[in-house]
Amino acid sequence: MSKAFASRGDLAEKQTSFTEIGPGLWAFTAEGDPNSGVIIGDDAVMVIEAQATPRLAGKVIAEIRRVTGKPITHLVLTHYHAVRVLGASAFGEVQVIMSERARAMVAERGQEDWDSEFARFPRLFQGHEGIPGLTWPTTTFTDRMSVWLGRRRVDILHLGRAHTAGDAVVWVPDAEVMFTGDIVEDRSACYCGDGHFGDWGRVLDAIAGFRPAAIAPGRGDALVGEAMVARAIDNTRDFIDSTYRPAARVAARGGSLKDAWQAVRAECDPKFAEYAIYEHCLPFNVARAYDEARGIDTPRIWTAARDREMWAALQG
Repeated sequence: MSKAFASRGDLAEKQTSFTEIGPGLWAFTAEGDPNSGVIIGDDAVMVIEAQATPRLAGKVIAEIRRVTGKPITHLVLTHYHAVRVLGASAFGEVQVIMSERARAMVAERGQEDWDSEFARFPRLFQGHEGIPGLTWPTTTFTDRMSVWLGRRRVDILHLGRAHTAGDAVVWVPDAEVMFTGDIVEDRSACYCGDGHFGDWGRVLDAIAGFRPAAIAPGRGDALVGEAMVARAIDNTRDFIDSTYRPAARVAARGGSLKDAWQAVRAECDPKFAEYAIYEHCLPFNVARAYDEARGIDTPRIWTAARDREMWAALQG
């Protein structure tokens, strides 16, 4: 029997948590659903990740209002994926920040990604009728920019290609805390369908080089303390390598995508089968790993039709 497509069978409501990971720094987490981050400065608040719909963004705003009445003035979107950005309108007239490359990906494939993710994640699109359209940044940067929330400096950095070509991380130097987006996950599968396996490890090295005291990952629990941070970075690296290596070996000998699927399953299932969204991500991950190993540098655009075709070929 084939598995339910992507996360269409995952309809159970997730328990959310709002955890302080540094002075005035919070992680909104939801049992493997997309996380958001909150930075409270002297006079204003910055949010990292908008959630998939304005209704879901309202849950983040409600948590913020439990701890501060300061205005939300900045919204950082670490990459272009629909489940991260389409709730932005709930935050009102704020400065919306993306890397220049992430903005280009909205233009190139934003609508296709919205259509694709809507079909994959019905539960994450509660209140989708309230989405006014694609989310566009009001401010972009190339390699780095800094925002001052009063005396608190926040650095927004593009460290290289990883989860997507336009990933940003957010670093708060006074507390040594980082918000990584989906570059780092905790006990959740990495979604690699738009990833760059050959670069991802170097970006993880760069993140580790900051020696964060805490990390808010893209999915999974807040990571507080050196041991938890190191474990999550190492597990993310293992997930990426364990996905790419078998697919690359198959591609090198001229094997098929189905051969790559079987090889990746053999290596990853024993280690990661219990991770959140593992079965959902695996076909997309194998397809991208197989493409990259065959020299396709830019990830092919996922459409709702391509999603279904690939799912039938691998998970069917």
